[in-house]
Amino acid sequence: MLQIKRFVCNVIQENCYVVSDETQEAVIIDCGAQFEAERQAIKNYIESNHLRPVHLLATHGHVDHNIGNKFVFDTWGLKVELHKDDEPLISTLSEQAEQFMRQELAKDEQPPVGRYLEENDTITFGTHTLQVIETPGHSQGSVFFWCKDEKVAFSGDTLFRNSVGRADLPGGSMFLLIQSLRMVCQLDDDTRILPGHGEETTVGRELASNPYLDR
Repeated sequence: MLQIKRFVCNVIQENCYVVSDETQEAVIIDCGAQFEAERQAIKNYIESNHLRPVHLLATHGHVDHNIGNKFVFDTWGLKVELHKDDEPLISTLSEQAEQFMRQELAKDEQPPVGRYLEENDTITFGTHTLQVIETPGHSQGSVFFWCKDEKVAFSGDTLFRNSVGRADLPGGSMFLLIQSLRMVCQLDDDTRILPGHGEETTVGRELASNPYLDR
């Protein structure tokens, strides 16, 4: 069974998740840890539960979901894995940090990408597998990480509780976002949705209450 711990990070209140199972292997999803206290909280949780992080994943390439990548690389040696279509975003983290967070981020200190993902790629850890579902719209390379066996999906900024991500940033498209939503709403109604911001929800709840989502 998956153990999922959420950390709300940075000035944009982004959700970073540490996901583990009984083997104590773990993945870190969307490490937006901007401040030292946030990074220490993540490190303390991992160490106190004797977890071994084996993947750093990003649902997309925006800085609020990736500003902690260097911290993860320096601490556990992991390089971020994200969809290939967000390569233009992940390569401009320093510019994004200055624009959206008013923070300087040394470009030459950012670790390289470890792996570019595509539709149906899988990420394995412990006894579990996450499948990549392409959900362009918020960004060109936005994805869901879906664990079919546990009926849980990490939606990044594609789908929120009662809302969806913005599509007016570079690479965004409301048309593609709506197409992505129509596709992911085919997941089982009891699938848990763990978004990049805000509280978790389920596919069924969003089908019933989210104005952007229909079958």
